[in-house]
Amino acid sequence: MEDPDEILLDADSRMESAVQALRRDLASVRTGRAHPSLVENMPIDYYGAMTPLRQLGTINAPEARLLAIQVWDRSAVNIVAKAIQASDLGLNPAIDGQLIRLAIPALTEARRKEFVKLVHSKVEDARVAVRNVRRHAHDELRKIEKESIISEDDLRRNEAELQKITDAHIATVDQEGKRKEADLLEI
Repeated sequence: MEDPDEILLDADSRMESAVQALRRDLASVRTGRAHPSLVENMPIDYYGAMTPLRQLGTINAPEARLLAIQVWDRSAVNIVAKAIQASDLGLNPAIDGQLIRLAIPALTEARRKEFVKLVHSKVEDARVAVRNVRRHAHDELRKIEKESIISEDDLRRNEAELQKITDAHIATVDQEGKRKEADLLEI
């Protein structure tokens, strides 16, 4: 990459990918409410292939504290139930034919604090990912400046632009973390 604009665009899209990954991670952290995203990406060992739960059945939240999973393959019902039980969500599936019901218990204060710590760690990982993208883009900019493709003034201008992009993505990461923390602490 020889063009500073391309380097900045690439950095922006990679930082946005880090933010999207954080959103997906945070969606799987349980709050007191039932939401299909809680289990839809859960990997299930389905005939030797790790398959996301959403590809094995329909997931609904008919009530605020209940998830209903309609498994399409009758032989996979027990496999899905065991995978849910083995997960770190702390849920006990109730099987009714091809329907699995997951009652979402209210979170205890200690469990909420555990989940808040988990959210903080995921947010910090996302911040690190964004900063790594910035460092990589910064190195690229320095490299093309050393090769005399851009001037030192252009380097400074592009570094300032890179910092603005980084700050915007870090702010988004922090907002996502605060939103999830507020959801967790809401009773």
